[in-house]
Amino acid sequence: MDGLLKIIAIKASMNNGLSNQLKEYFPNLTPTLRPVIEDQEIPDPHWLAGFTSGEGCFRIRVTKSSTVKTGFQVQLIFMITQHSRDEQLIRSFVTYFNCGKIYKWQDACDFIVIKYSDLTNKILPFFNNYPIQGVKYKDYLDWCKAVELIKNKDHLTKEGFDLLCKIKEGMNTGRK
Repeated sequence: MDGLLKIIAIKASMNNGLSNQLKEYFPNLTPTLRPVIEDQEIPDPHWLAGFTSGEGCFRIRVTKSSTVKTGFQVQLIFMITQHSRDEQLIRSFVTYFNCGKIYKWQDACDFIVIKYSDLTNKILPFFNNYPIQGVKYKDYLDWCKAVELIKNKDHLTKEGFDLLCKIKEGMNTGRK
């Protein structure tokens, strides 16, 4: 039982803590203390690529716009989200990539890059040199197709915009 209590104490210290049911079963449990890490630095580019595989996201955002002839604005986004207690880590990404911004909401903290030149000159080359693994790599490849469409201004044509929307639909949660 001692090993189980240690595991539950670790779980209690994690981002979402314990479920109500576990709190009922272990009412006097003390969560394991998590150290506060100051001056967080990225240890290795491969580490960052792996971290992105688990915690990052490549997105395409399409919003209505009266100023674009297709009627829609397209925005490419790279982001990594963490619990607010890991804000130092998120801030280290801004330093590492020399771009992006930090956004805080509720108990979360986002590192977001939306500036096209930063995406194409910093984010894209990084992940071309240090590829991510797993299914997220497929999202990255689709995102790269969107980068090319925008670079060539094909997204401003109906055919190009339709292709971009099809790519977007098949990414992330839409991937089959």
